[in-house]
Amino acid sequence: MAAQQTLWAQFLQPLIRSLLDEQALQAFYESKDWQTEGDRFRNPDLTYPDYYAGQNFHGITDGYLNPGAAVSYDPITQYVLPPNEDWVRQALIDAIGGQPRRILDLGCGTGSQTLRLKQAFPSAAVTGLDLSPYMLVMADDKAATAGCNITWRHGLAEATGLAANSVDLITIALLFHETPPAIAQAILHECFRLLVPGGQVAIVDGRQAALRSVEWLNRVFEEPHIQAYAAGDLDTWLRNANFQAIRAQEFWWLHQITVAQKPLLAASPAPATASGHWAAAV
Repeated sequence: MAAQQTLWAQFLQPLIRSLLDEQALQAFYESKDWQTEGDRFRNPDLTYPDYYAGQNFHGITDGYLNPGAAVSYDPITQYVLPPNEDWVRQALIDAIGGQPRRILDLGCGTGSQTLRLKQAFPSAAVTGLDLSPYMLVMADDKAATAGCNITWRHGLAEATGLAANSVDLITIALLFHETPPAIAQAILHECFRLLVPGGQVAIVDGRQAALRSVEWLNRVFEEPHIQAYAAGDLDTWLRNANFQAIRAQEFWWLHQITVAQKPLLAASPAPATASGHWAAAV
C-alpha cells in the first residue's frame, strides 16, 4: 500500500499539478470566505458519517470536506477520467429514456453531471444533493455561470429526507467507488423509495470486473473504498433493492453505464422518517 501511495505522491500528483494553473486556483480559493459560502448550503442537522469524515480522497487531507478539494476537483478530474470526462458523462445522459420531469442527482459534487442533466432536460426540475457544502458552492457557481436553475441540497444520499414517490429519474455518477458497499446498497434502496413507479435510476461508475483486474491502480489514487466496490456486483445490488429491467453496458472497458427501473406495480414504500420534501426548481 505504501508503495502505491508513494507512486501517487511522487509521480502522478506532481504530473497532474504540472498541468494545472495553480496560481489561478489559489486566487479563486482565496477569493471566497469558505465558511460563509458553505453556510449557504450546510444542513445544521446533518452528522457526517464515519465513511466520509476524515477520509483522504485523491491525496487530499479530509477529502471533500476540505474546500481545496472542491476547487481542484474539476481541473483534476478532466485528466484522471479516461478517455474523456465529457464522453463519460454524456454516455450517462444518452442512456436515459423518456423525458423525466423531476430529476435528482445524488452525490452531485461540483455539479458537472447535474448541469448536463438540466441542459438535456431543460423543462425538468433538477436537484443536486451532496455531502460536501464546499462542492455545492462550486456547483452553484457553475450553474449561475451557465444560466441553469438548479436546486442544491446538502444531505446523505442514503437518507435524503425527500418524499417517497417524488422523482422520475435519479442519477448517480462516479459515487459508488467512493462509498462502502453497504452504503451504496442503502442508497439504492433509498432510490427505490424516492422514485415513482416506472421511474429510472441511471448510474455511471467504474466497471467492477475491470477494477478487479487492475487492483494496483485502485490504490494509486488513494480511494479508500474502491477495492470493496470492485469486489461487489452492481446488478445484484439493484435486484436486491427490487429494481427490474436492469440494463448494463460497458463504456471504454473501464466504465459501466447501468439503468434500472422501479416496477410500475411496485408497492408504495414506507413514508420517509426524516423531515423534508421535494425541492423543485422554479
